[in-house]
Amino acid sequence: MVEKFGGPAVHRKDQACEYDVDVAIIGAGPAGLTAGYLLTKQGFKVAVIEKDTRYVGGISRTVEHDGFRFDIGGHRFFSKSQAVVDLWNEILPDDFIQRPRMSRIYYEGKFYSYPLRAFEALANLGLWRSTTCMVSYLWSRLFPIEQVRSFEDWTSNQFGKKLYSIFFKTYTEKVWGMPCNEMSADWAAQRIKGLSLGAAVLDGLKRSLGLNKRPNDGMQTKTLLETFRYPRQGPGMMWEAARDRIVEAGSPVLMGHALKQLASDGQGGWRLTASCEDGSGRATETVIRAAHAISSAPMRELAARVHPLPATTIEASRLRYRDFLTVALKIRSDDLFPDNWIYIHDSKVQVGRIQNFRSWSPEMVPDDTVACVGLEYFCFEGDNLWASSDDELVALATSEMQILGLVQPEQVIGGVVVRQEKAYPVYDDDYAANVAALREELEALYPTLHLVGRNGMHRYNNQDHAMMTAMLTVENILAGKRIYDIWCVNEDAEYHEAGAEGDVKAITERAERRAVDADRAAALASLRDVPGRVSAPPRKAA
Repeated sequence: MVEKFGGPAVHRKDQACEYDVDVAIIGAGPAGLTAGYLLTKQGFKVAVIEKDTRYVGGISRTVEHDGFRFDIGGHRFFSKSQAVVDLWNEILPDDFIQRPRMSRIYYEGKFYSYPLRAFEALANLGLWRSTTCMVSYLWSRLFPIEQVRSFEDWTSNQFGKKLYSIFFKTYTEKVWGMPCNEMSADWAAQRIKGLSLGAAVLDGLKRSLGLNKRPNDGMQTKTLLETFRYPRQGPGMMWEAARDRIVEAGSPVLMGHALKQLASDGQGGWRLTASCEDGSGRATETVIRAAHAISSAPMRELAARVHPLPATTIEASRLRYRDFLTVALKIRSDDLFPDNWIYIHDSKVQVGRIQNFRSWSPEMVPDDTVACVGLEYFCFEGDNLWASSDDELVALATSEMQILGLVQPEQVIGGVVVRQEKAYPVYDDDYAANVAALREELEALYPTLHLVGRNGMHRYNNQDHAMMTAMLTVENILAGKRIYDIWCVNEDAEYHEAGAEGDVKAITERAERRAVDADRAAALASLRDVPGRVSAPPRKAA
């Protein structure tokens, strides 16, 4: 077992302060705060650092402006792991509401169900375009692409080239910033598993005859949630409550503190240095000494700050991320659409998705006469979108709402921009080797350093998965050794948001680790794949 130690912060005359704790935690997102909360429940002293000066929750935070609240990307609270559900209920027992789920595709002024309903889609497209879509689909059935190596190939075989170009190409390329013909076919099969135009047509026929009562999407292979739970004032409520529980237990959550260095003390423990600014703008340092360190910081950033510098820092520096920003517009109008969000499949605009915050919760929008929507733009830090000023982005979002025919500019009465760095870890050709190299070195050298969460493990996962990596890490710390391998995740698992909360799945057992029970496996198996570039097939010898 770990010998617990801790004490009050020691303040120095130069305003630097020091903490002696059991566990230092880097990042106050779902993983970091879950770990902090569970450790303090066990009597451990922790110190959490968070570089954001105001908000906890990471990408799951809720931003507030003049009483309006904005969810960064939309976060449904659903898990097949009963342990995760129980933890949500424990931290936030009285503030969940049940909300209807609805999302559609918006294309050329019309809404399409998502996933696609074939009859509806063909009717909306009109006779001529529907005919070309059906001809294209039949052609793909008769003459499919034999060497399927890309997202474009797989989706064209399933739907035909025409429907692929309308409903898949534009949005997917907006999200990932790479051409569909360079993205993995495996990813397409994963995310659109079991869905084809033929299946959709058959399903539509059953619906028209009253033989299929399945609501919303109708596809038996990919049933989405009809309702979901949601904190009444956004997901930030959950993580603010977790932070408060940690502080109430006597452990600090230090806002505005950025990791400067994480140094091994040579005895299995850690000396963490964080930089911050005082009220006058002067830089100060905080030092945290701890037996264990938990990091949900991006692997690339962590590697550059570990001392001694890992030999695999070069590999870590090659890890890439997709960034994200939301332009929230306040519009003098009734709600523009009933959906939680809509996907924008239109190449005339840059926006990829539009959130309707009142549909997530009425308490997100305090004025009944004002609609509030969030236009989501996918970008890379430093590109033209990211570098644009807030005023320029609000003007762009207003213009694109007019282009889409959803709003007139004079209806817009205000706007706010929220930027999110490193929202999506990129799975490029070399990411797996780079992650493995850093992970293996750190695990071999530092058994008391634990990587958790989406960016901490460079894995595009769900909120409940991030929490479960922290939950298992806490059990490892309590045991004094790595009895659970949190990297033991089914790489091919598809996360179906279907069934009841607490449903469980099995996970592969590793001989050198304790078997993960079915409940934990349910969260661990929720990994979401991200497209990686595919290599061209080898050339045949002349």
